[in-house]
Amino acid sequence: MEPTEPVRVRFAPSPTGMLHLGGLRTALFNYLLARKYGGSFILRIEDTDQKRLVAGATESIIRTLEWAGLRLDEGPGTSGPSGSYLQSQRGDLYRAHATELLEKGAAYRCFCDSKRLESLRAEATLHGRAPMYDRRCAHLSQQQINEKLRTGEPYTVRLLAPNAADPAASDVSGFDDIVHGEMRFRGPAGFDDAVLLKSDGLPTYHLANVVDDHLMGITHVLRGEEWLMSTPKHRALFKAFGWPMPRYAHLPLLMNPDGSKLSKRNRDGPMQSYIDEGYLPSALVNYVALLGWHPGGQQEV
Repeated sequence: MEPTEPVRVRFAPSPTGMLHLGGLRTALFNYLLARKYGGSFILRIEDTDQKRLVAGATESIIRTLEWAGLRLDEGPGTSGPSGSYLQSQRGDLYRAHATELLEKGAAYRCFCDSKRLESLRAEATLHGRAPMYDRRCAHLSQQQINEKLRTGEPYTVRLLAPNAADPAASDVSGFDDIVHGEMRFRGPAGFDDAVLLKSDGLPTYHLANVVDDHLMGITHVLRGEEWLMSTPKHRALFKAFGWPMPRYAHLPLLMNPDGSKLSKRNRDGPMQSYIDEGYLPSALVNYVALLGWHPGGQQEV
């Protein structure tokens, strides 16, 4: 790949724990792409899930990236053009964009309570179907919506995803992934009416990351392949807003010897354990750079 525009990439961890080996690898690949093409490496902290935040995790992530020599061009504590790089401080932006989607008819208010949603999930599971919302609230009249708003009934905002028969669905479900090549998602998979704004006014990952990727001018999204199935939803959001889409590269995950996913809760996962044991930054960066591919020849430090 030879980008024809300035490369802007972001590493966007959630501070629900300390940085682990897989996170460093994702950050490193983003950093190297930015450096190769003279672009910008941005750190964005996705801290909207306030219930799962770990005290000191954000500061630890920043220290670890500095230890590894991954210099930030923009991020918390810098005077970058995007304002705050903490999503918890960007709530007004997300709510404004959710309102824009409502006004465009690309999203709708959902007043269904958790009991009804759980019933829908249970019924789908019983019949071997993927759980999907049945769009009951998408068919409410404006009068019904106004009455529910008047009485203060809580609601979420859902994406009105393109129907599988809609040509727009094919447009967002098919894309060229830099790592995996041409991707095509069949049928309605990935086109559930995803919740964008929760009843407490906080955004979900889907809305916040798309809005921020656009506003921060992200050109390439390099992230773990667990997000591959969510990409059609994100592309549908870009299309609903009328924004250009970034290119995607979904990186294979690091695994434990038993085949389970390496995570921040694994003994060999946390970066701090390697730092405490005295590993040199150059050695560890070299090691993670070669996990999952190898250019040939002796490359280890």
